[in-house]
Amino acid sequence: MEEESDTRKINNSFLRDHNYATEADIISTVEFNPSGELLATGDKGGRVVVFQREQEPQRRGEYNVYSTFQSHDPEFDYLKSLEIEEKINKIRWLPQQNAAYFLLSTNDKTVKLWKISERDRRPEGYNLKDEDGRIRDPSTITSLRVPVLQNTDLMVEATARRVFSNAHTYHINSISVNSDLQTYISTDDLRVNLWNLEITDQSFNIVDIKPCNMEDLTEVITAAEFHPQQCNTLAYSSSRGSVRLCDMRKQALCDTHCKFFEEPEDPSTRSFFSEIISSISDIKFSHSGRFLMTRDYLTVKVWDLNMETRPVQTYQVHDYLRGKLCSLYENDCIFDKFECVWNGSDSVIMTGSYNNFFRMFDRNTKKDVTLEASRENSKPRAILKPRKVCVGGKRRKDEVTVDSLDFSKKILHSAWHPQENIIAVAASNNLYIFQDKTRGEEWRGDRET
Repeated sequence: MEEESDTRKINNSFLRDHNYATEADIISTVEFNPSGELLATGDKGGRVVVFQREQEPQRRGEYNVYSTFQSHDPEFDYLKSLEIEEKINKIRWLPQQNAAYFLLSTNDKTVKLWKISERDRRPEGYNLKDEDGRIRDPSTITSLRVPVLQNTDLMVEATARRVFSNAHTYHINSISVNSDLQTYISTDDLRVNLWNLEITDQSFNIVDIKPCNMEDLTEVITAAEFHPQQCNTLAYSSSRGSVRLCDMRKQALCDTHCKFFEEPEDPSTRSFFSEIISSISDIKFSHSGRFLMTRDYLTVKVWDLNMETRPVQTYQVHDYLRGKLCSLYENDCIFDKFECVWNGSDSVIMTGSYNNFFRMFDRNTKKDVTLEASRENSKPRAILKPRKVCVGGKRRKDEVTVDSLDFSKKILHSAWHPQENIIAVAASNNLYIFQDKTRGEEWRGDRET
C-alpha cells in the first residue's frame, strides 16, 4: 500500500490534468541517457520531462520526475507563412563528462543543446545589489563585503546552452550524436547536416538528395544515425526501403555511398501499398556496431554491415494486418512511423504495434512475445501476460481478433535501458516503465506516468 500511494503521488506530479490530457500532452519521443540513470520524454507541447532512477536498492526499477522544462515554443515563418510546431521530434543525450547532464532536443526546424544541473547553494552578500537583487545607490555603500555561498534547497535547473537554427528547409526527422563527442547530425527529408556542438551559426551539408527538378524526386530521407564507434561512418534510410552507409573520409559531400542495403522485392507480392509499407521509419545501429536494424510498416530487419544483399534476420511484427492495408490507408494509419530499439547486449529487439501492443524478438532463442501497455499492467509488480492476436478460425480465451484491434492506441516510441532489462514505452500521453526482475520472460509493471 505504501508503494501504491507513492506511485499516485509521482503520477500527479508529472501530469496534473492526467485525466483531461490534451493533444499537447501526447509523448513524441523517449530516450534513456548513456548510464540509464535518467530518462527523458518530449511531447507535442514542446515540453521535456526528465526522470531520475530511484537510488534505494528496493526501488531501483522506479523513476521519479527530476526536471521539467519548456524546450520549444510555437513559431511562425513569415517568409513562407508557415507555422512551426513546438512538438519535440527527437531527444539525444550526450555522454556525461562532469556533474551536469547535456541533451539535444529538436522540433521541425531548430535543435537546442540543454544543460541540466543541480544547485544547492547560492551567493549572498553582494556590494552593489540588495537582498532582492535591486541595484544599490553607490553613495549608500560605506563598507565592502565578501560574498558568501549559503546552503539552499536542492534545485534542478535546465538552461539552453546552444540554439542551432536556420539550416533546414524541410522538417527535421532525426538527430544523432557522433562518437567523437564534438559533432552531431540533423536530418530532414532531403538533407543531412553536420554540426559542431560549439558552433551554432555554421553547419556542413554532407548529404543532399534534392534533384534539380523536384518532379524527379523519387524518395526522401526518413532517418539517419552515426555509427556507435566509427566517427566517420553514418547511415541513412529512405522511403523506398533502402539504407545507405556513408564514409565521411571519402569525400566531403556523401552523395555516393560506400554500401547499399536493400532487399529485392518479390514480384508476386507486389501491390498498390508495396512502396508505402516498405518505407523505413527507423534505423538503429547495434551497440557492438556490427549490425543495423531497420523498421518498416510490417517488419523489423537486422542487417550485417558486411552483407548488403539481404538481411540476416527478418521479424514479422503484425503480418496479420496485411489483409487490412486498404482500411489502414483510408484512416492514414499506414503512414505511422514506429521506432525500434536494441537491448543492452543486442540479443533482443523491441518495437511497437497497435492496440498498445509491443513486440519483443529474441535473436538467440528465436522466440517472440507480444505484451500490452495498459493501466491494468501498470500496477507495481504486476506481471505482464503475453497477448495473442487471432487471425482466423475460432478465437481462444484471452486472444484478440484482428477486427477488434484499436488502431488509435499505438506504441510508436520506446526505449531500452543501456545495461539492464528496463524498458520505457510511450502510449499517447502515458509513459509505462517495465522491468524484467526474473532475468527470464516475466516483465513486471513498475510505473505508469
